[in-house]
Amino acid sequence: MRMKLTVLGATGQTGQQLVQQALQQGHSVTAVVRNPSKLTVQHDNLKVVEANIFSADSLKDHFKGQDAVMSCLGFPASFFYAVTGYTLSMNAMVDAMREAKVNRLITMTSWYTDPNSGAQSPFMIRFLLLPMIRSVLTNMFQMEQFLQKTNDINWTVVRPPGLKNLPGSTQEILTHEGFYVPDSSGNPVGGAVARGDVARYMLSLLKSSDWIKKGVAITTK
Repeated sequence: MRMKLTVLGATGQTGQQLVQQALQQGHSVTAVVRNPSKLTVQHDNLKVVEANIFSADSLKDHFKGQDAVMSCLGFPASFFYAVTGYTLSMNAMVDAMREAKVNRLITMTSWYTDPNSGAQSPFMIRFLLLPMIRSVLTNMFQMEQFLQKTNDINWTVVRPPGLKNLPGSTQEILTHEGFYVPDSSGNPVGGAVARGDVARYMLSLLKSSDWIKKGVAITTK
């Protein structure tokens, strides 16, 4: 089924994978970018537009007539100030979706956004990695909580673990409704996932209602 998709964060590593796979699947893609020269893909079904991701007014015209909005937006971690990009952009996206009458949203965060969810993680992750990216995880979690209260939008939050700059594979994708994918004893299973596999999974959700208004942790088998 061909769809009209608006993709935010289309110039990022995962966003580029998402755009390419969506075009291969026959979808029409509107890529919302800050810097059009960063998106090297060219295709008859691709429209590249500049917009302010923090402004509903700037976004709404690019959402009109679309079947879904997909976001791979990412913002850098900081030790010195709170990260706010995830919540500010999501507020604008949801307002723009309401005005444009689009109600399917698929967005990406990460494992361990809940501050208590890293307790089972390996030592290096728990004491080295998570403190380094906590500012990002905190704002991702705030964005997830904002979506939990958003009843009129059919949102899905996809939570991958670490990301590798690799294209999609045919590996089976394991899912879990939570902040990581556990093994039989409850410990996190799997390591980093190819960005192409995250994109592949996000696109598969367009044909499914399994994870509407839910967060889903993923990894590859």
